[in-house]
Amino acid sequence: MNGKETAVLKLLDEHYPFDFKCFLMYDKDKPWQLLFATILSAQCTDVRVNAVTKTLFKKYSTLDAFARADLTEMQRDIFSTGFYRGKAVNIISSARRLLDEHGGRVPSDLDALVKLPGVGRKTANVVRGHIFRIPSVVVDTHVKRVSKRLGFTESEDPTKIESDLMNILPEKHWIAFNQQIITHGRRVCVARRPSCGDCFLRVLCDF
Repeated sequence: MNGKETAVLKLLDEHYPFDFKCFLMYDKDKPWQLLFATILSAQCTDVRVNAVTKTLFKKYSTLDAFARADLTEMQRDIFSTGFYRGKAVNIISSARRLLDEHGGRVPSDLDALVKLPGVGRKTANVVRGHIFRIPSVVVDTHVKRVSKRLGFTESEDPTKIESDLMNILPEKHWIAFNQQIITHGRRVCVARRPSCGDCFLRVLCDF
């Protein structure tokens, strides 16, 4: 890690002290809730997902209830998150797979997670980081945008960006970096008209 990367992490730690907070709401005793919430978060805001899951997780209070859910009804329940048809299929199918192949437990292994319907590396790494405390880099739209602007990667491919960040950042900081950059991307380094004048990273930013 070079001087620039060290300086960026120091400033991120100062402005966004890491407290392991997850932006998606879930019951820590029911880790499958985070899995399903993250599936719902694709192309949807965390605020909207949290509003939907507040009711959804009461209606389907167990993993078995999700596995036995009626597809059409589930689609209605999650309609406002967008792409609801595919998400409903994936959530119900993942619930069944967890029960049938994993004894009702969410696996910690990356390869096992990405074999679940609707679960890619982003979703898997969210689960690994927050449920199992396994150092993981989560490349969402904010991490992709801000990392490129900082010059930490030149790629558009999430898997390559994940690899680039893992190569230049210390493993102990991966989870914190995810949360800090997502927060910064929402508050300051927004997609359109970023507030560069108010950004504490501006002297270190290639953008």
